[in-house]
Amino acid sequence: MVRPGRLAMSQDTTEFWDGKTVMVTGGSGFLGGHLVEELRTRSDGVDIFVPRSDEYDLREKADIQRAFEDSEADVVIHLAATVGGIGANRKNPGRYFYDNAVMGIELIEQARQYDVEKCTILGTICAYPEDTPVPFSEEDLYAGYPEKTNAPYGIAKKALHTQSWAYREQYDFNSIYLLPVNLYGPRDDFDLETSHVIPAIIRKCVEASERSDDSITAWGTGEPTREFLYVKDAAAGILDATERYNSSDPVNLGSGEEISIRELVETIANETEFGGEIEWDTSKPDGQPRRKLDTSRARDRFGWEASTEFRDGLRETIEWYETHRGEFDE
Repeated sequence: MVRPGRLAMSQDTTEFWDGKTVMVTGGSGFLGGHLVEELRTRSDGVDIFVPRSDEYDLREKADIQRAFEDSEADVVIHLAATVGGIGANRKNPGRYFYDNAVMGIELIEQARQYDVEKCTILGTICAYPEDTPVPFSEEDLYAGYPEKTNAPYGIAKKALHTQSWAYREQYDFNSIYLLPVNLYGPRDDFDLETSHVIPAIIRKCVEASERSDDSITAWGTGEPTREFLYVKDAAAGILDATERYNSSDPVNLGSGEEISIRELVETIANETEFGGEIEWDTSKPDGQPRRKLDTSRARDRFGWEASTEFRDGLRETIEWYETHRGEFDE
């Protein structure tokens, strides 16, 4: 039987999860939904507890404590975040700093106090210094200040790595810290106020094609580069790390492939069959100049590598959006 707030399991098993209760914060979100689905395929003996935001405000200590009392969690996977694209980061620097810092810091402290066996914490690529040498190595995480547009969010999330290390040193608390690159895939956020670049450009191209518009507008110069990770690969990587990795050394999760924003937008336009012009609004910020990760630590320490080709993942994302197009009409 599945308890209230819990999700039923399927039949394949992985020994690590059997008999455990796993709290997945953000488990009903974009990444969380895919992770819960992947976890279902790994064990029929695991109990999943998703503390939904309308029942548990993870910015409040009492609600976090109630979540631990209600779940009796053995493992915590902390995915919950207040997050958005460049525009949302510019509008909400204080909120993004406070929400992410207080949520994570108190959650980890309560996980320790409730004797959780393991805590997996998701950081962000925005925590890296603005001028990090490419490819980004985990050794450079503290080598400078993040790009200013994303700095409040990035610093709040990076503080959780410091907490992970400090708690392992003082309390022998087993937590791990993962740094996923920009995610994309089916069920992404296609709201133009909060979305990241891939869903935003997909939506703009599809809508422009429907209206027979002559052009779409993209932010910045198109010159910066980014790396993208298919959401299902990210979910598998997080679970692999939770099963096999036990160190507070941070670990990158990415595809290792770099693409310019200009090439990305042109690729999406081609895949969506939008034939108009792409106009670049250079009054908008570019963000960090380059992003590409060194992903060797994930491969070496727990045997994970991304497996989805970018074009394949992009097509699946476009197909999903086109199928669910009506859900995003204003």
